Amino acid sequence: MGATNDRSCRSCGTRLRADNRGSLCSPCERSNRARDDAPEPKNDEFWQRPAVAEALRSRHFGQVLYAYRYEHRPVITQAVLGRWLGLTQAQVSRLERAERPPSDLDKLAFWAARLHIPEGVLWFKLPPAPPHSVVPRPRPGFGWFGGRLGTVVRAETRPPLDVASIREMTDTFRRLDNRFGGGHARNVVGAYLADEVAPAMRERRTRGSHPEFDAAVAELNQLAGWMAYDMGDTLSGRRHLQRALWLCQNVGDRALSAEMLAGMSHQAAHARNGVTSVSLARAARDTAAGTGLAALESETAVMEAHGLALLRDKRGCVTALREAEDAFTRGDHKDRPAWLGYYDAAYLAAKMAHCLRELGDLRQAERFARKSLEMSAGYDRGKLFNTALLAAILADLREVEEACAVGRAAVGLARRLKSARTRLYLEDFARRLYRHRAVPVVAELGGELTAMGISFDAASRA
Repeated sequence: MGATNDRSCRSCGTRLRADNRGSLCSPCERSNRARDDAPEPKNDEFWQRPAVAEALRSRHFGQVLYAYRYEHRPVITQAVLGRWLGLTQAQVSRLERAERPPSDLDKLAFWAARLHIPEGVLWFKLPPAPPHSVVPRPRPGFGWFGGRLGTVVRAETRPPLDVASIREMTDTFRRLDNRFGGGHARNVVGAYLADEVAPAMRERRTRGSHPEFDAAVAELNQLAGWMAYDMGDTLSGRRHLQRALWLCQNVGDRALSAEMLAGMSHQAAHARNGVTSVSLARAARDTAAGTGLAALESETAVMEAHGLALLRDKRGCVTALREAEDAFTRGDHKDRPAWLGYYDAAYLAAKMAHCLRELGDLRQAERFARKSLEMSAGYDRGKLFNTALLAAILADLREVEEACAVGRAAVGLARRLKSARTRLYLEDFARRLYRHRAVPVVAELGGELTAMGISFDAASRA
């Protein structure tokens, strides 16, 4: 066996040999060379995969390219995909990250034809291909590709936006957010809000009040706010939640108003602003009272507890935690709105672990952190947060071997997420683990963290 190092193949994740100075392992390098000329058609199953289907439903071709690359086996790089489409790596990257989806239907038709995307799954029609023709490669020097493919038939005018369609889109985006992080679909949500929801709201304003429509838009703004917050854009996150709160208050939706205030309290606690967190949580609790949603009352209570923990108010924190538990126990968890579906026993346990760690009760924090991992499927980002939290608590407890094992699981979960908060959780774990750096297993995991961009050496000085 040859010597190995800590670098991994950027395509499949396999550890590279020490004498491999490239970024791909040998099999992926050979596969990439074989695929450089043109993509092969995919079977129907590929286009029905959840990530690909959701990207197609988003009508954002950049998201389609992203899903295509990562569902391809092995995963392909932006550079390879760019060569297939006549683009540079930077252009593919910009398309995937674009706030607004590309709208030039000639380009969309060309890219779709190059990737053999079936017309039945597209939101636009492809032009008829001439007999016995193949899709030409773009000529260099004429922008993204030279020559026009002819007029593409535009999609039929969509029906007016209604409450059901907004909520369906919100549910889809929420699932993407929970599974892949805020960066996965944030741009698409922003484009949907700006291009479809905002014009529909302006049109409805001329015809009077529409409480149910405004509440649905508030939920979408709430999701946009959480996505922005998850990517480290706290200013945009606050603005979206404030917009959502205004909409809820404007139509008299007390329950959803309380949820927005609780979200603001959560974000303030994340910024370690205990005073603001407590103030917002208490406003949320007052607003939630009388709504009949015990889970909402529990959530607002645990948010207050977190703020009090940051202020080192142990008595107040423990009282609020007890009230949160009591409210959760008496709640009917089947009868709750979709926007509160995430708040379950695992979420409550994670918040309690955070509070108890702040108060220095590490053994109790460990108990609740373990309980927080008893999660429902589909919350991949939350699972990473809770796993990293447990790993950090174990590091503080000097249970080094298990801390590394749990931390390595968190690192594995992080590879598929687009979330700035992921990095913050791993940095917190690295900082707490660094004091045990003399232990060989810690040094090995430190190398893996460094390879992910989490500087293990700097962790001790953070």
